Amino acid sequence: MRHPVVITLFLTGSLFLSACAQNKGAEADKALKSLNVIDSSNLNDLMLSSPDPTESVNYFTRSVAENPTRMDLKRGLAKSLVKAKKPQEAIKIWREVAYSPDGTNEDHVDLAETLIRVNDWKGAKAELNTVPPTYETFDRYRLEAMVADANKQWKKSDSFYETAFGLTTTPSSILNNWGYSKLTRGDYAGAEKLFAQSLTYDPTSFTAKNNLVLSRAAQSNYDMPIVPMTQSERAQLLYTAALTAVKRGDVATGKTLLQEAVDTSPQYFEQAARALSTLDANVKK
Repeated sequence: MRHPVVITLFLTGSLFLSACAQNKGAEADKALKSLNVIDSSNLNDLMLSSPDPTESVNYFTRSVAENPTRMDLKRGLAKSLVKAKKPQEAIKIWREVAYSPDGTNEDHVDLAETLIRVNDWKGAKAELNTVPPTYETFDRYRLEAMVADANKQWKKSDSFYETAFGLTTTPSSILNNWGYSKLTRGDYAGAEKLFAQSLTYDPTSFTAKNNLVLSRAAQSNYDMPIVPMTQSERAQLLYTAALTAVKRGDVATGKTLLQEAVDTSPQYFEQAARALSTLDANVKK
């Protein structure tokens, strides 16, 4: 008489164990899926930092083809295309991402920067206008400053550069850009001050050193600035000062600086030697 009870209990226990196994299996699948997402995210970051941009583009192109609704993969593809110097193709992808339901303010800023790469300043400005003023980031204001420069809106430009400067802990590049903006306006003293300030944050930046020499030479100050420089850098900077002097009509000073550049360079300085030879030939004529 007790057999039916035993059978019932056995069946109930079996069903319970089966349900437990199914639940554990579902949980395991969920855990594995989460792990795969994490692994995929790490791989995406790794591919974005790949020194070979073509490899990165190929990876994200395949990934997007397999997962066409994944905006994170499309972002990776757009960034890879920019690194591969294919901004026009990147613009198309950035538009898809920025104007998707998952689009962010950062996506619009990235799209604006890519538009600047193809000299679409009007398009970049329109993109930045879609970003609310409450979204305050270094990249946003860096681009706002560049657009203002392109439109010769100098007051706006200065304001944006100043804001960007306050939003980064590594302001060397933004100060250099701001200085170059001043240089193009003819504010050589203002440019010199900004280039010198830029070098206090990154004394190794040759671009800032070269721009500093340009701004000083534009004021007829051809002395080398007191900043750290290698012998090769000094020769290059003397060459920059020399060319600026010649363009300003200070030919004699230019020749002297060119000769000093040739003498200073630790190896044969072809450009400086050729420029000096050309000046000598013109003088003889």
